[in-house]
Amino acid sequence: MKFRIRDNLNTMFSKSIKKLLSNILLLGFYVGLAQSSKKPNILFIMSDDHTSTAIGAYGGRLAKLNPTPTIDQLANEGMLLENTFCNNAICSPSRASILTGQYSSTNGVTGLGGRLPKEKQYLPIELKKAGYETAVIGKWHLGTMPLAFDYYKVMRSQGHYFNPIFTEKGQTIKEYKVGKKTEKGTIQNIGHSSDVIASSGIDWLQKRNASKPFFLKLHFKAPHGPFSNAPRYDTYLEDVKIPEPDNYRDRKNNGSIATRGYNDELINFIGTSVDGRNKLRNNTSLIDRKLRQSLSDKELTTKAYQVYLKKYLRCVKGVDDNVKLVIDHLKSEGLYDNTIIIYTGDQGFYLGEHNFIDKRWGYEEGMRMPFIIRYPKTIKAGTRSDAITENVDFAPTILDFAGAEIPNQMQGKSFKHILETGKEHKDWKQEAYYHYQLHMAHHLNPAHIGIRTKDYKLLLFYGAKIKSTMPTTPPSWELYDLKKDPTEDNNVYSNPKYTKTIKDLKEKLKQLRKDYKLDGTDFAYNKVINEYWDYSNDDYKKAIQISSEAKKSIPLDRKIKKNKKKH
Repeated sequence: MKFRIRDNLNTMFSKSIKKLLSNILLLGFYVGLAQSSKKPNILFIMSDDHTSTAIGAYGGRLAKLNPTPTIDQLANEGMLLENTFCNNAICSPSRASILTGQYSSTNGVTGLGGRLPKEKQYLPIELKKAGYETAVIGKWHLGTMPLAFDYYKVMRSQGHYFNPIFTEKGQTIKEYKVGKKTEKGTIQNIGHSSDVIASSGIDWLQKRNASKPFFLKLHFKAPHGPFSNAPRYDTYLEDVKIPEPDNYRDRKNNGSIATRGYNDELINFIGTSVDGRNKLRNNTSLIDRKLRQSLSDKELTTKAYQVYLKKYLRCVKGVDDNVKLVIDHLKSEGLYDNTIIIYTGDQGFYLGEHNFIDKRWGYEEGMRMPFIIRYPKTIKAGTRSDAITENVDFAPTILDFAGAEIPNQMQGKSFKHILETGKEHKDWKQEAYYHYQLHMAHHLNPAHIGIRTKDYKLLLFYGAKIKSTMPTTPPSWELYDLKKDPTEDNNVYSNPKYTKTIKDLKEKLKQLRKDYKLDGTDFAYNKVINEYWDYSNDDYKKAIQISSEAKKSIPLDRKIKKNKKKH
């Protein structure tokens, strides 16, 4: 009897163990299933004016300097896009296009500090509907606060490199003394902005609602000019000679009457320069005055470039090191592989190419944006794509990854399929649109529109302000054969061999402007665009006259003499 009871107990115990093990395995299956279907976190890192030229993974003359080992590692572990473009290469318009998925003329932010009301901040609105907790930290540079985000801590306008003042959601606005001025905000953090922004991002990640997936936009001010790096980078690249671009000292056949004037009569006025070419604004002021006065023109050209690049790259290095801190935090919290990490700049930037500084121009270095993405669950490591993508496509792509709805008002399209397969759909776009509208503002760039395919770049410099129907700089077209001339050193618009190519590109450009609803009479400058569309000999003669009038309207000779006295 005792043995029978013991046998029954053993049998019952064995069945209980089996049932328990079965339940554990079943629970593990469902937990695994839940984890596999869990929405990814999204970390969107954007630096201001960080050009692809200054990212090692993109190659080029600066790659050997190794300024971005952390960002390069993201590229090694994910995908790098070679042909990502902004539609308007200045800070506020690009940021607005990323948030709205719309071109500048559609979302209304065509210049610096443009206003983007809460109801138009479509990206965070849709992500919140999909269950995401949203935050933006760092440089915002739009005229309205990021009210659609759950949390924000942002610098107004350009912000400061050191001891930046932020406006934080839900906090009381105060006034802070900045030199002789006062500035409004809610908190001032001591330190370099790149360090502060990274630590603020990590702080938010630690305090966020862990039951929700997160979307964090982390916006570095660096390397926007005027450059100020953290002191620990003062000696970085100190004894290194930075290689110059081949077209720094010789612009060759880049440009046209629109960008140089008739017989180069506006060359000292249009487009700010590294050296003293542009007598109104250039970067020779970065050099100590006494040293500047002791240098020959050739020596000054050399010195100005070296100082410019080193100041810029020291800021870039600070960004890269801080990106590493954020990534290390994700790894320590076990979030790294379930977080989509995107690294980009808000546009490109000129590092002496064509002897230009800043951005704005529709040439490659200004129009192209870096775009690197890592998400090992669906994106193959170490891959690249030459598919044409635009900043208006960022929001739809992020929403697609999040399983969120893409609103109809977004003009961009998701390129998630390209990131995951490396292939373009047969109906994927083959052109990028460009439109710089701040005619002759700040860095003295004429207003222009353009189209960029994988083989060609066609630009029309129409030279009129946003609300004007009259050009004040000479209109002209430019065409670059990118397969033969990737650095855009030879404008071939007047070459009869390209007549058919020009016709085809103009038709595509006209269709893009129609599709994006940018060709209407509500935009005054379209009168000028239409007037110079066919560009006859008579149009060229008018451009010559406008060039002459522009030369007279800017007292260049007086300003050149004044500039020489200063330097």
